[in-house]
Amino acid sequence: MTDTVDKLVVFLAKRDGIDKLVKTFQYVSKLVHWHVEATHQDIAKRAKNWEVASGLSRKAFRTGRFLTGFNALRRNPGSTPLFRFLAVFANAGEMVYFFFDHFLWLSRIGVIDANLARRMSYISAFGEALGYVFFIIMDFLMIKKGLVEQRKLEAAENKEQVRKIRDDRVMRLMAVAANIADLVIALADIEPNPFCNHAVTLGISGLVSAWAGWYRNWPS
Repeated sequence: MTDTVDKLVVFLAKRDGIDKLVKTFQYVSKLVHWHVEATHQDIAKRAKNWEVASGLSRKAFRTGRFLTGFNALRRNPGSTPLFRFLAVFANAGEMVYFFFDHFLWLSRIGVIDANLARRMSYISAFGEALGYVFFIIMDFLMIKKGLVEQRKLEAAENKEQVRKIRDDRVMRLMAVAANIADLVIALADIEPNPFCNHAVTLGISGLVSAWAGWYRNWPS
């Protein structure tokens, strides 16, 4: 129990840890609002307020995060020309997402023209979707590379290295799950449609993303 509490403290000390916790609040409240909207309007209103407050607080907490893309490219641009190409587009898309998300947040809280919200949301979501596509491709390529290396190591009976490759594969699959879920949410902003914009689709996608991120950031 003490070990779990210690890990929770470490998890919540991270920016991503807090983000995943609040993201869980955001999408649980979205599902609650959808579930009780027709039967318990008072509870539905409270759930909607919680969802909106959680979404806005996440945007405020992500201030300046677009700079992480620069740092990622500077520290790890990629080992091959292909990966450098993919990394540039993946991180560029993420940087556009976080940068324009600042303006979306400011427009929604009334600091700048509220009419800009829709335009900022579109640009931010487009960059987000672009980044996720390239991150997913990169993770699948690394998973494929890991499987090739694993077969060689299994033949040599190198159990320790095989375990590390398996652990890395689990983390990458979690990243793929989160990115696909977030891609669905981004598509709901880019091209609204009955499937992506349904409260259940958005709610489940948000929770998949939050919990996959929770798993990846949980202290080992």
